[in-house]
This record gives sequence, C-alpha cells and structure tokens, in this order.
Amino acid sequence: MLSTQLRNTGRFTVFVIAVLAIIVLGGGTWFYFSVRYRPAEPAPAGRQALSFESPDDLYFSAMLRYRHEDLITPAGDDDTPVLFVVEPGETASGIAYRLEDEGLIRDAKLFKIYVRFHDLDQNLEAGEHTLRQTMTMEDVAGELLYAMQREVQITILPGWRLEQIAEMLAEETTINPDEFLLIAKTGSFNYPFLAGRPAGATLEGYLVADTYRIPATADAQTLINILLEMFDTRVTAQMRRDAQGQGLSVHELVTLASIVEREALLDIERPIIASVYLNRLAEKLPEATGYLQADPTYQYVRGRDPVTGKWWGGFQVEDVLTLDDRYNTFLYKGLPPGPICSPSLESLKAVANPAESEYLYFYAIGDGGHAFAKTYQEHLQNQARYSGQ
Repeated sequence: MLSTQLRNTGRFTVFVIAVLAIIVLGGGTWFYFSVRYRPAEPAPAGRQALSFESPDDLYFSAMLRYRHEDLITPAGDDDTPVLFVVEPGETASGIAYRLEDEGLIRDAKLFKIYVRFHDLDQNLEAGEHTLRQTMTMEDVAGELLYAMQREVQITILPGWRLEQIAEMLAEETTINPDEFLLIAKTGSFNYPFLAGRPAGATLEGYLVADTYRIPATADAQTLINILLEMFDTRVTAQMRRDAQGQGLSVHELVTLASIVEREALLDIERPIIASVYLNRLAEKLPEATGYLQADPTYQYVRGRDPVTGKWWGGFQVEDVLTLDDRYNTFLYKGLPPGPICSPSLESLKAVANPAESEYLYFYAIGDGGHAFAKTYQEHLQNQARYSGQ
C-alpha cells in the first residue's frame, strides 16, 4: 500500500512539474516577443491596425516584432533626395525589389511583409515620389502612399491669339492642339462671367496671359478650366464694377483690353491708350465718329500673314478697306464681336480704370512708346516728327 501511495505521489509531482513547465514556457515566449522585441509604432493615417485574422497574419506579426530594429533602421546615411517612380499597375513585390536595388531599403522581403500586413500593398500610388536613404522602411512605405503630381510650366504671352496658344501647347505639353482649339472655339462652360458673350463666341481673350503650372497629364478640357478659374479669380468683382462704370460688360472689357494689349508695350501707357479708344467709342472722334480704327482688329481677322507667316504681320493702309468683316474696326463702328487675343492683367486693369484724357490719337515713336494727340492736326504733326526715326 505504501508503494502505491508513493507511485501516486510521484505521478502527481510529475504532473505538477509538467504544468509548471508549460506555464513557464508560455510566459517566457510571451515575454520574449512582447518585451524583448517591441512592436512597431502604431500605424499612421491610411494604414490598417494590426490584425490576426489568419495564420499569415500571426506569422507576419511575429516577424515584424522580431525584426522591428530592421524596420526602423535606415538603409544608409546619404540624405540626397532620390526620385522614385512607381509605374501604373506595378506590384508591391516589384516595387520592393527595385527599392532594394536602388539602396533605399535593406530587405525587399521584409518590406513586402510590412506593406502586406498593414494592407498597404494595394495602395502604393503610381507616380513620382521623393525618397532618401535616411528614411526608415516604415517612412518609405508611408511616402509611397501619396505620389507627387508631376507638373509642367507653360506661359501664355500677352497678345497671343488662340492659335498661338495651341502652337505652344503642341511644343511644350502632351495636349492635343487641335482638341484645344475645338474646345476653346465651340465648347460649353458654366462660368457666370461667360454668360454675357454673344452666341457663337469663342474663349478668345478669356485665357489670361500669364505663367501657369499645370498637371503634366492635363488634357485640353482640364487646361481650359484651369485658365477660366484663374480668370474668375484675377478679374475681381471690383474690376467688373469699375468696367460697368465705363459702360462695359465683362465681354466688352475683355474685348477692349485685348485691343489695348496689341497696341501697348509700356504698362504706363495702357490706361492712356484705353482712354483713346473709350473716347472714340463715345463718338468724340470728328472724322470717324464711333469707329475704333484699331490696326490689330484688321490683323486679327486677316489671320496669318501670307508673306511672313506671322500672325501679326504688317500691312498697307489701303488694305484695311478691302476686308469686309465685322472685326475690321475701320469699316464697322464700335467694338468688334469679341476679343482678338489674350490680354494681360495690366491691360484689363487699364480698361477698367482708364486715364482721364481727351486724346483721340496715338502714334508709335519707335522706342515702344507713343505720342498722343487730341486733334487730327496734332496727330499729323506727331507723324511728321517721328516717322523718320
């Protein structure tokens, strides 16, 4: 009987030891992973929190805990920015190995585990990214979530007509110039400032001359909307009220500003030239009451000069009487049906706030400036004085 009790006691002791061993082993394992290897920082915005919905998740979690130091150790100490381009449709695996090849991460496999575990692998954004060797693997993954938008810079020069803008776009962007012209001439746009245009009017004049940065992938429709939104911003409500004070609608403001643009080279003269044309519109010109007699309007309707190939080539005085078109302000009174080019903001301001003058004439004196006159006799004297220069 004693031997039986000893055997039972031995079995119980072995059982207790076994249970204690299991507890110690489990606790030690927990301590090893939870304390010895700290978890990664909480996932930033855009990343998923840790999850344990599958055996893979458990494996990935353990691996990330075990290799936490590798996650937070930069690939190098060179802080030089590196342009890294993710191509559309490129997989996380392909991205990871390219990052490793370019020395931006240490371990492509660990990077794949990280983005897979945080559900980032489907959210790496195609486009351009600026990376550095000094970024951690976590930083690199976060940066790849948001691509920089590639941009190009374009300049619409003051005095350009739509065709000249199209020619520039063909050289400097991927925008189809024919599509641009079609939309600019026939497209429909829901902007209140365009409501006063006559039927069939184009966007000539409403694409304000300036330098713009646009998305490299912009199409013609996108570009035109960008330019029209800029017009709406720059031609302020006060400018529109000032134009109304001159008896001009927004369309008439842009139309006259486009003529001033083609005549003026010096900003200081723009308000004076605007006053000359406003005086003529007010029928203060005795010899040709109500006629603007603006050379650029004839040049516009004539189009590209057949001799020089230029859009704004010279002409003989007698030529203006041979072209019967509503834009020819030598033959038709008042403003032409619409603008003839893209005016600068300075020309728009000059028409909205013209100089107070009694001038009816101006004559180019050869240095970019003009001589102004109140009477035709003074104008002839200016011609005689400056024509030889």
